[in-house]
Amino acid sequence: MQIQVTVNDTPFTATIEDTAAGQELLARLPLTLSMEELHGNEKYCYTGESFGGEQYVPDTIEAGDLMVFGSDCLVLFYETFANDGWSYARVGEIDDPSDLADACGSGAATVTFSSIA
Repeated sequence: MQIQVTVNDTPFTATIEDTAAGQELLARLPLTLSMEELHGNEKYCYTGESFGGEQYVPDTIEAGDLMVFGSDCLVLFYETFANDGWSYARVGEIDDPSDLADACGSGAATVTFSSIA
């Protein structure tokens, strides 16, 4: 399933995976979050609502990965890096993240997840 993810007014297309966390995100659309900056490679937001899904430890986090940390922290990664043992539930990914880092900027970002008309 494809959705639109708008980061600070820049639209991206994302593919949501058929996982519990992915299905739960789809059920919450449209969703607008103020996502905080962390480590110069991700934006995150504790949503206050738990996501399901099996956690795993990816070797590499790719720019554009959309995952859940813990039970309710939605994370959008905008840089690729080697993971240092952190566990996530997979939600999906931005299809073309080439401009994602620029759109995210250096501080908090407003991110809207919505259906594609």
